[in-house]
Amino acid sequence: MLACLSDGEIERFLEEDLPYGDLTTHVLGIGHQPGTIAFATREDTTLCCTEEAGRVLEKCGCRISTLEPSGTRCAPGTVFLAAAGTAQALHAGWKVALNLLEYASGIASRTARIVRAAREVNPGVVVVTTRKSFPGTKKIAIKAICAGGALPHRLGLSETVLVFKQHTAFLGGLDAFLAGIADLRAGAPENRIIVEAENAAEALRIAGAGVDVVQVDKLPPAELRHLVADVRTRGRQVKISAAGGINEGNVAEYAATGVDIIVLSSVYFGKPADIGVQLVPRGE
Repeated sequence: MLACLSDGEIERFLEEDLPYGDLTTHVLGIGHQPGTIAFATREDTTLCCTEEAGRVLEKCGCRISTLEPSGTRCAPGTVFLAAAGTAQALHAGWKVALNLLEYASGIASRTARIVRAAREVNPGVVVVTTRKSFPGTKKIAIKAICAGGALPHRLGLSETVLVFKQHTAFLGGLDAFLAGIADLRAGAPENRIIVEAENAAEALRIAGAGVDVVQVDKLPPAELRHLVADVRTRGRQVKISAAGGINEGNVAEYAATGVDIIVLSSVYFGKPADIGVQLVPRGE
């Protein structure tokens, strides 16, 4: 899952930032001078897109000397990426590499904190993230959440049968849909069937209908805890996932209910990682 972006995508990022070259470095006449660049954490950080940032620098003509892989957790002050090259090459790659690192590592770091908080109270819980990443950034977002220890809820509409009320409304309602679960399973035998419930009563009906996962949306943790116990005491083998409004501040409370899966979007939105850069002439 921690695949690197293609060279074509990296070249597109560079094209966005310097479509006609670096005017400042050119007019200052410093482009030929040798130098070094080093990226270091200013806070506890789970790294992501170090491979892509390194490739950005290489595309600009730099030589990498240090590169820690995505998923590495670094203490403040850790130099995790360093390179050498001409001032022209270093300045060309500097901000593109930094932007990739800060945004991706911000998502990875939030994800890692959430996963740790959830598993401290429920070691078996799995954290998965939704499709609510900003359009055009999906590959980076998915790499970042995997670097932080989570998995994608689903990568797109082409995988997993995930049924919402917006689907069942076209079938005559939830109960009419549940009556046809056997036919649905026969029609898609290799796919898990996940159905969302808006309250505990719906969740129990869904759990008894033979689905694989019942996803409960925006149910308060106290109610969710009772629902999980109720489903388990009835001997249901269905997995239970909690979704809706879950974030770093409340994930432990949701995990403690005993759910199998936590579904969230909050990791995509927040402060980028704080990463410092030292770009200097060689020998300084």
